[in-house]
Amino acid sequence: MDANQLVRVQLSVIEGYLDAIWMEKGLSANTLMSYRRDLKLFSEWLAHKGVGLLDAGRVELECYIGFLFDKKQSAKSTARFLSCVRGFYQYQVRESRLAFDPTLDVQSPKLPRSLPKSISEQDVELLLSEPNTDDVLELRDKAMLELLYASGLRVSELIGLHVGQVNMAQGVVRVMGKGSKERLVPMGEDALYWLNIYQKHSRGQLLGAKLSDVLFPSKRATVMARQTFWYRIKYYAQRCGIQKELSPHTLRHAFATHLLNHGADLRVVQLLLGHSDLSTTQIYTHIAKERIKALHSEHHPRG
Repeated sequence: MDANQLVRVQLSVIEGYLDAIWMEKGLSANTLMSYRRDLKLFSEWLAHKGVGLLDAGRVELECYIGFLFDKKQSAKSTARFLSCVRGFYQYQVRESRLAFDPTLDVQSPKLPRSLPKSISEQDVELLLSEPNTDDVLELRDKAMLELLYASGLRVSELIGLHVGQVNMAQGVVRVMGKGSKERLVPMGEDALYWLNIYQKHSRGQLLGAKLSDVLFPSKRATVMARQTFWYRIKYYAQRCGIQKELSPHTLRHAFATHLLNHGADLRVVQLLLGHSDLSTTQIYTHIAKERIKALHSEHHPRG
């Protein structure tokens, strides 16, 4: 069997695995796409060596990780690949297609602990005040920015919101997060106010004659692309003179950081962010500690 034939055989194995875990774990389309890409690239590399996915062992895995290292792939991307391929082989063992998991003795690369990028409360206020609320598109963006900062939603959660997910009377938004896990997040008075103004004066104009329950439609009356909203944030940041690189994720981080700086409990922040594991949220405590140190240095007589 030549390399091309071997790749085609491996693709059916990969798709069978992805179909199974999609049903089992309720993975998002983005996660499935990432898994598919990692497994496909690995299978192609193996095929050129005459090895199938189900025949690979520890040696092949370590050689491939070395190959990724030579290509200057980041430790984070390599760790993601290893996590993906571990799941693949564990599934094959459970299904009795393999006798053992070849990833068992393969070490994950050590990841540097990186702190999420955030911005000051003053910069957030500047950004949120920048959209011209007399403009149809900018009123939509104003409502989106206010909601994003008030609730800490992921950008995919924000642009995917439907009208029925927002309860204006109770001031909460019902979010379907990663792994199809649902959570209720309060919106706050400012976000609620601008969301109400937006729905009264802007949303209908954006939709035109189209019928849709998408909360924040694009100017073509369809679901907005994540990249579009990212560009909108950059546009407003440039207009109001913020020099830092901003993204929708920056406002999610600012939401968490500012809550902790004002005394919020870490577990509450975990629930609001939709983190399944508290350890994911704990990285924000480092930011809060740095803030405490800065305040101490600034205000203590012996700081």
